[in-house]
Order: sequence, then C-alpha cells, then structure tokens
Amino acid sequence: MLKKSGLVLSIALALFLLQGCGGGSSGSGSTSSPAFSVGNWFKPAVATTWQWQLQGTVNSGYDVDLYDIDLSDSPASLIADLQAAGRRVICYFSAGSYEDFRPDAAQFLASDKGNALQGFANEQWLDIRSANVRAIMQARIELARQKGCDGIEPDNVDGYTNNTGFPLSAADQLSYNQFLAVEAHTRGLSVGLKNDIDQAAQLVNYFDFSINEQCHEFNECDMLSVFINAGKPVFNAEYASNFVNDPVQRQALCADALARSFRTLILPPALDDSFRFSCDP
Repeated sequence: MLKKSGLVLSIALALFLLQGCGGGSSGSGSTSSPAFSVGNWFKPAVATTWQWQLQGTVNSGYDVDLYDIDLSDSPASLIADLQAAGRRVICYFSAGSYEDFRPDAAQFLASDKGNALQGFANEQWLDIRSANVRAIMQARIELARQKGCDGIEPDNVDGYTNNTGFPLSAADQLSYNQFLAVEAHTRGLSVGLKNDIDQAAQLVNYFDFSINEQCHEFNECDMLSVFINAGKPVFNAEYASNFVNDPVQRQALCADALARSFRTLILPPALDDSFRFSCDP
C-alpha cells in the first residue's frame, strides 16, 4: 500500500489543525486546499464495481473491483485473500454511533452517548465534539491500516440532521467529517462519505468516493453529482421492495443510475448477501 511522504503528511496535519480539528466549528467548510486530496492512497474510478456485505460469512465470489466489509468482524486474512484475488477492500465502521457489541465499546464515556438511533435499540448517537470519541475513531482508522484495508467507510456521519440528544450544528459535522477524512489520508487510506448528502458539495474534496443509501427512493441523487463531476464514484444501494420485486421498476432504476454513472446495487437492508441485483452493464 502506497503512503504519502512524511513531508506531505506534516503539511496535511498542519493545515488540518488550522481548520480547527478539535473545536467542532469549521467555519465555511472550504475544501480548496489540495493537502486533503493529493496523495498516493487508493482512489477508485467512477466505473469501479462493488459488493457490500456487512453481515454473515462474506461471499468472495463476485466479479467486482471492490468489496466493502465490516472492520471489526473481518480478519486480516480475509482482507488479504480478497486483495490477492484482485479486489480492493473498504472497511466499514460506525463513526457517529455507539454500538454495544463492538470490541471497544467500553472505551466510550457515558457523556459520549446520546439518543438511540431510530430502529436500532442497541445503538446510540455519539457526541462528535468529544475528544474521547475522536481518539476512539483514530484507533479504529489505525486498526483498518493495520489490517491492510485499502480504505474506510465511516457510517452515521450526519448526526446533526437527527435527534441525537446533542446540540450538533452543521459546522460540527463538517469539522468531524473533515477530521475523519484527514485521519484516513494520513494513514494512506481511501475514505468514503456515507450519506450526508446536504454537505456533499462542501466535503467532496476531502473524500474519495460516496456511499449512499436510497437516493433514488427519496429523490436525492442530484446532490451527489458533485462526486461524479470530480471524477469520484458514487456507490449507491437501494432497498425498496418495488425495486426488488418488480423487474420493470428495477430496470427503470438501473437506467437512471447508469445515466448518472452511479454504481447501484439492490440489496437486503441487513446487507447479508441474501440477494443481490446489480445495475452494472
């Protein structure tokens, strides 16, 4: 895995500190500095094909360019095997929520944990302004590097639009998401922006790709065109039953996805590989 030189890393970290990495306020969220996007980490092309599986035994048999799998559940041997077969590997973790079943769950403070996520009783929003939360996320990103991941998918990075129990602002979210991107890049890792569509234009220069859920279902795909225009892929997953069960609607979905140059999959919400439809030609 190629890494940036020490000089470039130092410049990137210095510029990041000037942006206010610890404060939770990032001003305008300007992304003009090349230090956050220039480096030798893996940068997937717009046409990169993918598979996303976060639960169950990973099915390594898909003929795709990239796999997105769970960081803590996936041994380094699985990552190495996928890479030996010519796949790139993105490693998933939640950066914005506490999950009581994760190996590092005991490291979170009571003050770090807020309201439960809707539909996930064992998962709570995190206070992304917390220095402790950021230290835990640095350790997770470092674990991804140690395991040999090509990149990371930090999830739940749009808490400011949800009922977290904390007074999070858009500036807090920009600061945190920029922090995650820089931490990944300083370790030679690619990083994807998960959802957070409203801030896509402000964050596109920090992130190497977008991972989106249900932009077709909720008519939000136009906001992700900034990634395609920047030469960066949009990896999109749709779950709606009409796309699963109706071939005509699935065909219309895929036609729209391909016209946008998105890499769209129709998957089960559990992401357990119980079925998979791909819009790839």
